[in-house]
Amino acid sequence: MRRRDFITAIGGAAALTLPLRAQPLTVPLIGYIGPESPEPFASRLKAFREGLGESGFSESRNVAIEYRWAQGQYNRLPALAADLVSRKPAVIVAAGGAPAALAAKSATSTITIVFEMGGDPVALGVVDSLSRPGGNLTGVSSLSVEVSRKRLEFMHELLPTATAFAVAVNPTSPTADSQLKNLHAAADALGVQLHVLTTSDEREFDAMFSSVSQLKAGGLVFTSDPYFAFRSQRLAALATRYGVPAITQSRDFPNAGGLMSYGGDFMQSHRRAGIYTGRILKGEKPADLPVHLVTKVELFVNLKAAGTLGITVPSSLISSADVVIE
Repeated sequence: MRRRDFITAIGGAAALTLPLRAQPLTVPLIGYIGPESPEPFASRLKAFREGLGESGFSESRNVAIEYRWAQGQYNRLPALAADLVSRKPAVIVAAGGAPAALAAKSATSTITIVFEMGGDPVALGVVDSLSRPGGNLTGVSSLSVEVSRKRLEFMHELLPTATAFAVAVNPTSPTADSQLKNLHAAADALGVQLHVLTTSDEREFDAMFSSVSQLKAGGLVFTSDPYFAFRSQRLAALATRYGVPAITQSRDFPNAGGLMSYGGDFMQSHRRAGIYTGRILKGEKPADLPVHLVTKVELFVNLKAAGTLGITVPSSLISSADVVIE
């Protein structure tokens, strides 16, 4: 063999082995859209990744995730969803409430969407039915939105002599009207008056709390909304400063020093969303995965906060609580 032919043969043999070492491993892409920022979403993301791990997927090993965050501005969600669609992910995860799910649904009818929300996905027009979602969406729903009226009932049980309560509503939420309808029905049944306070801007929180005493309201009931849930520490600090008894959907509120919370188990719902995402990546179709309902609803009561407010919590409320913070 001539020397030139020998060198060419060696080069050809080497070339056959190079792609095996140099070619990057292709992993599926998940597009993740959330209504907030990653910092307050940290515990939810941890639960989602745990669920994803239970299905055999990990960001550090065999899946990639691109995140888009609306920073609490719901009007940004449609553009963020469209941007994720342009990346052609294998699945889009719309977590943290109905606004993200509706934005993702409007952006694509072909890419599978796994949602996580507190409202009724059928009533919101996200899916056709719970057992047969249809189309390209499935996901997880808790009962946070449906139990808003129960928060008013708990507040009335705590303060039975109060004749009026204030209700905080985010007017940009797609579930605002249905929650208000349920709350007004509960108020009528209890024989109390409601003062509706609307806000979608954290800069208005101080004025909202200060107005509670001016309205002679016994306490403040928050509707279910991610914007409120992810500002629990701020809300708890203001409730203490203004001496306002308040109840929200998120356990983060009493854990941060607020009085009470009542809502779905968001850790379980995000973990389940991770499991569903993994099943989609393994080849299952969204139409074959019924919407998973997280039926666990948690009542947290902070006795230390009650003491600061000069409130004695009745034993009936304490016995109903899942967690009592002392």
